[in-house]
Amino acid sequence: MEALFIGTSKDSAAVVCCDGSYDLSFTVDNRCSFRFSDAMKEQIAFERLTGLIAFARAGAMGSYTAAARSLSISPSAISKSVQRLEQRLGVSLFTRTTRSLTLTAEGRELHERALRLLRDAEEIEQVAITQRSEPSGTLRVAAPLPIGLHVIAPALPAFRKRYPRVMVDLRLNDQVVDIVEEGIDVAVRIGELADSRLLSRRLLPHLLCAFASPSYLATRGTPVHPDELEGHDTVNLRYQSTGLAFRWPFKIGERVIEIVPPSGVVIDASEALVATLAAGGGIGISATFIAAPYVARGELVPILSEFAVEQHTITALWPESRRSNPAVRAFLTHLQQVFEQQMQAADKLRG
Repeated sequence: MEALFIGTSKDSAAVVCCDGSYDLSFTVDNRCSFRFSDAMKEQIAFERLTGLIAFARAGAMGSYTAAARSLSISPSAISKSVQRLEQRLGVSLFTRTTRSLTLTAEGRELHERALRLLRDAEEIEQVAITQRSEPSGTLRVAAPLPIGLHVIAPALPAFRKRYPRVMVDLRLNDQVVDIVEEGIDVAVRIGELADSRLLSRRLLPHLLCAFASPSYLATRGTPVHPDELEGHDTVNLRYQSTGLAFRWPFKIGERVIEIVPPSGVVIDASEALVATLAAGGGIGISATFIAAPYVARGELVPILSEFAVEQHTITALWPESRRSNPAVRAFLTHLQQVFEQQMQAADKLRG
């Protein structure tokens, strides 16, 4: 690269590239000083890069705390990086209050470009990871609470025993998160998919069955057909995302019918629903992998099991950039095996 000397002194000179994009001062007679100055330039460039990455993630997630968790650093580190970036750019990127973090007009203009930089940095990291044959590094997994609690969490010790160099960061939330922007490696979701940016794999089906406590059935009797649910106490689930009541599916012959019984108790969390059933609250529908521990302890009994319905709505998702990541591939294989075991247990439960 051509350069122009713009000034000299007894033992130093200032150098500027002809395109004006770079300047460097150095001591002519002291190579150590030259290397120190060059290192300082690299440090400044590194700080700019980290500031842009912190800005991109904080803008996408709406808070320093969430951004810090996704990057596995402290909120104060995110805040300081963004502040230094603002000082260098001479603009405010966020409007801050005690409860929210909002992009300014200037911040919105720069944010999409910063996001592209973040994605490029993550792809570079993933390429480097794939060069190693053994799965390693941090694996960020997101899942709804019931699946995380009853399926994924119990399977983690076996996964870690097989792949001790992988650190699993499991995040449980019933709300749908943006997998790409939050840096999630693998997500498990229930329901239909809408994000075309993601790769996906259908996991094995899960079984929906009716359950009740032995004490309730001893008092009120055991229905042997869905038509006999009328007059029984029922407990139903309400979706947090839509507020709609869950429609109970039953397979009768070759058809699947759906009903919404009048329920004295409606709950928006599956765990609370099965706990209510175990306490004698009535009859309810649950995935067998959620109810199984209660059945094993004798607190719940499956009923109407010959009318139980298999659903194929649990899916593993991962970004394109993680396609070749050894830890992601290993975890997906492990997850598939876990769901196979769950279906075998469901078949025994159904009898």
